[in-house]
Amino acid sequence: MRKGLLTAVVLMLSTASIVCGQQGGTDSWSRPVEIFQLQELPLNVHEAVVIEKRPTRYQVRLRLSNESNTELKGFRYSIVIMDLNEEKFQVQTRSEAFELAAHDSKELSCALAPTYYNFDKKLRFILMLEQVISSDSIWEVIKPKDALVAFLNGDYSTQPKVIKASNAVDAPPQIRVVY
Repeated sequence: MRKGLLTAVVLMLSTASIVCGQQGGTDSWSRPVEIFQLQELPLNVHEAVVIEKRPTRYQVRLRLSNESNTELKGFRYSIVIMDLNEEKFQVQTRSEAFELAAHDSKELSCALAPTYYNFDKKLRFILMLEQVISSDSIWEVIKPKDALVAFLNGDYSTQPKVIKASNAVDAPPQIRVVY
């Protein structure tokens, strides 16, 4: 009886230590990020959170999925940090480079710029993609700030237009055949 009880206790403690060891991260806290999804863009953002890596150092962790037939090279986004107590907000616009194969997904961490907000307060985070770049095309959102302000004010029906243009800078070189 004692041997069985001792085995059970050792098994429970070893399982608990394994679970605690797997959870051992340096993140102090995380907050969810609302995502302003645009259906016309080939890049979708899922599972976005803001995490504290160290005091005064914050990151946005995103899961991205490519819905196009070409490899994506980067994107530009805006993230709004809104203080719910004082009803004021700050907008940060950032660009990130990455490589994401067609119909693939990956996790990406992006650093937030220093901000004057105290992250212990009640904050709301909203993320919106503004531009997506592939080697062939560039998708650009028209008037993203207007749509973002409407979203902040509770108008979730406003969808901005997206223009797709050819990418002459990152396009592969054309092969010329001279006869």
